[in-house]
Amino acid sequence: MAYTVPDLSYAFDALEPHIDARTMEIHHDKHHAAYVANLNAALEGTEWMDAPIAEVLANLDALPEDKRMAARNNGGGHVNHTLFWEIMGPDGGRPPSGALSEAIRSTFGSLDELKAAVNDAGVKRFGSGWTWLVWDGTGLAVKSTPNQDTPAMDGETPLLGIDVWEHAYYLNYQNRRPDYLAAWWNVVNWDAVAARYEAAR
Repeated sequence: MAYTVPDLSYAFDALEPHIDARTMEIHHDKHHAAYVANLNAALEGTEWMDAPIAEVLANLDALPEDKRMAARNNGGGHVNHTLFWEIMGPDGGRPPSGALSEAIRSTFGSLDELKAAVNDAGVKRFGSGWTWLVWDGTGLAVKSTPNQDTPAMDGETPLLGIDVWEHAYYLNYQNRRPDYLAAWWNVVNWDAVAARYEAAR
């Protein structure tokens, strides 16, 4: 069965003014759709076509050599963007609560310090990539990955990821990546992040 782009659970303009409707439309309907189309083309006719994408990414070395890079780049793009849509929402920005809030405080000192660490990793990511809050198997950690690599490739569980490819912000923010990262926290859906945290523990 071919991979598909998941529908958004909110309208393209639901994240304005922080992320504009046109960026959301292009990002979801063009960029994510291209990753899915390229992934399907790369895996067509192989035993991996019907495998969960997490399984494909965990077994890249088992893929035919001529399929590996396409599966890594486009499979990662599919996984990363699927998470990205899920952890944003029109009622975002409210601080987390419960176990996740406590874990953030005990690990980073405060929510503001977590945001600063995630933003710093995103600003320092040279070129295209992502900045993440992950569960590393023992606790919370911040990391950054290049291109469409996912922390799952290193055995970590991504809880929150911010796309710092220029296509995610350029229409509104041009080259001002720090401004985009600062604004992004107004759309984060902490309930979705908390659900991922509870599942990972």
